[in-house]
Amino acid sequence: MSYSHNTMGSGSRTARRKFEFGRIHVVRPKGKHHSTIIWLHGLGDNGSTWSELLESLPLPNVKMVCPTAPTRPVALLGGFPYSAWFDVGELSADGPDDWEGLDASAACVANLLSTEPSDVKVGIRGFNMGAAMAFYSATAFALGRYGNGSPYNILYEKKYCTFNKALSFVKKIYCTCSSKVLPCRCVRNKIEVSHEAARHTASLPIMLCHGTCDDVVPYKYGEISAHSLSVAGFWNLSFKNYEGIGHHTVPKEMNEVCNWLTARLGLEGSR
Repeated sequence: MSYSHNTMGSGSRTARRKFEFGRIHVVRPKGKHHSTIIWLHGLGDNGSTWSELLESLPLPNVKMVCPTAPTRPVALLGGFPYSAWFDVGELSADGPDDWEGLDASAACVANLLSTEPSDVKVGIRGFNMGAAMAFYSATAFALGRYGNGSPYNILYEKKYCTFNKALSFVKKIYCTCSSKVLPCRCVRNKIEVSHEAARHTASLPIMLCHGTCDDVVPYKYGEISAHSLSVAGFWNLSFKNYEGIGHHTVPKEMNEVCNWLTARLGLEGSR
């Protein structure tokens, strides 16, 4: 799977940067297909790792889709190639954002969501860089545009003919993330919502989890992310901290995520 995004180069020439995404791993529902969650892995990981973990989750009516990010040079890691949803040069609230990478990965997620049946609720879950990507995707969908200004609902044209119809679909998006730092300029500079979009961002359910002893993505960035989202209008947000937990997922967190999803997706009693 590949995506290209236009960028303006010197002399106003349009350049195209192509991103090749890896294999998509799918965990099929063990019961009736009620919901679909896109699970986005962290930096240097792949979809296979998460699909193996998800097989044992108590969510029998949920289809889990685990894509693999493109392999690309990552500035933070000396320019060496890693699987990454976007490039990152520093862990900072004010660091520059790789809009091309963010938009290409958001387009990948949008394409996966658009293939799901219209009666199936959908959501996005991410860890580490995948968590940042999940929130960026939810933001782009809620606002109806990518960071470069292009309409987000392009890939939904066959199912949703107008922006308003695409916005109505946001009520079926659920977002959970852990150990993350937002593309901060996206939140501060790109979220200039209309009144209609504001209503939908306010109703979008979001769960953010972060360990207080995370030595990779410091806990303060989880707090910054939660604050930035709240200020931006994402008021239906739950921020969970895990005392003494580092940069990893623990059973307690996964149990609480499953309980949160079960409640938000209306899965109680489903078989």
